[in-house]
Amino acid sequence: MTLNQAVKASAGAIVFASADRALNEGFEWAKSQALAYAHFGEDAVGLWYEAALPEREAFCIRDVMHHSIGAAALGLRLHTKNMMDRFAENIAESRDWCTYWEITKDNLPAPVDYESDADFWYNLPANFDIIDACWRQYLWTGDDYYVNDDKLRTFFRLTLKEYLQTWDKDGDGIPEYYPAYGRRGLATFNEAGVHPLIGGDLIAAQIAGYRAYARLAGLGGDDEGTKRFEAKAHELARYYEKEWWDAERNRFFGAMLQDRTFEASYMAEGNFLPLYYGAIDDSEKRRRTLEDVKVHRVSNVEGKTYLPDIFYKYGEREEAYAELKELVDPTLHRREYPEVSYCVVGSIAAGLMGLAGNGASGIRTLPQLPDSLEWAELGQVPILGRDVAVRHTGNRESAMTLQSGEPILWKAAFSGEHDTLLRNGEAVKAERETGEHGETFSYIVVEVAQGETHRVSEPR
Repeated sequence: MTLNQAVKASAGAIVFASADRALNEGFEWAKSQALAYAHFGEDAVGLWYEAALPEREAFCIRDVMHHSIGAAALGLRLHTKNMMDRFAENIAESRDWCTYWEITKDNLPAPVDYESDADFWYNLPANFDIIDACWRQYLWTGDDYYVNDDKLRTFFRLTLKEYLQTWDKDGDGIPEYYPAYGRRGLATFNEAGVHPLIGGDLIAAQIAGYRAYARLAGLGGDDEGTKRFEAKAHELARYYEKEWWDAERNRFFGAMLQDRTFEASYMAEGNFLPLYYGAIDDSEKRRRTLEDVKVHRVSNVEGKTYLPDIFYKYGEREEAYAELKELVDPTLHRREYPEVSYCVVGSIAAGLMGLAGNGASGIRTLPQLPDSLEWAELGQVPILGRDVAVRHTGNRESAMTLQSGEPILWKAAFSGEHDTLLRNGEAVKAERETGEHGETFSYIVVEVAQGETHRVSEPR
């Protein structure tokens, strides 16, 4: 059996069940639909999954980066790895250090987006989005490729210097777009309406890219790179929080226009993606921004796929669940768009079940079930080279089974402050930590060997 055949045989082993029949059916639809979009080496580009309009038979940067956690949960991590490689190897000076925005199954730039190196579609947040997704894939898969691969390291280096310098004409450290560029170098993932000088999501992606690179550089032994890009991220985040805050509307401006005034209206991706990228450190401004997103929501289906991720990220489990249920509703317009199915799987695994890896041998769970959901379980989940099963009973009890692989250290976390947690019925002193967004968790760490099941719960 070839590697591609082995990947195909193991893909889609993940299973899900819960007390919500409609969600169970939605998961089965999402898994089936996502796997229908996966291709297993029969095409020139190698392993890939569709991440664009289905009829294009192609994958674009923004969609792949957002698909990637759902793809990993589906057993398609090598697909994502191969597509990352295709993006990395096509960065070029002739394209002002852009890569191809969209690549076809024939390993060519998609003709709908590419005419020549002087005329092609490109959104400037893209390169930073790739760096951020590489860090997230490393955490889930533990694959050193994301730390040590020469193509990726070259892509990171060129992005953080040549790409940035080329597109930052005014020298303020932020790339910008000018109308003379045409469709090259658009400053936001918001593809409707005005084409601003700078989008809020561009700054947010740049902050996330800097932070991700700082972490990857540290793993690669580049301590100086870690310090430098942590400082750059901090400086840019402080600038964004100070200069882009719209005090009148209690949210950040979504874009800076060509005359360098701010756009006052809600700019969709320019407003909600900074939350997705974790770019807002100020707790009050973050809270107000989140409330603003609840009011405005998103109209197009691509944008809607980000909302469960955002709401789960900030502990808004009821809002997240409502959005998740909308995505699996058979009447949803354009539900067949690949991003929907992949992101449903990813949101259930990483959001509802709170499953996360640390890039090594540590797996964390954090239940985020809505009050209406009594229980949920996820099995045969590939993470860090292992297969695990997780069951949550409400948000008070979790069970972890290592179905295959080397022993893991399970960090069983629960929201709130607890002095003790029960491990297999026995009281154990709990540790506490503050999350990156100010939330408090209580947890214990349990070693789990293959074939073992352990349970941790809040005290009754």
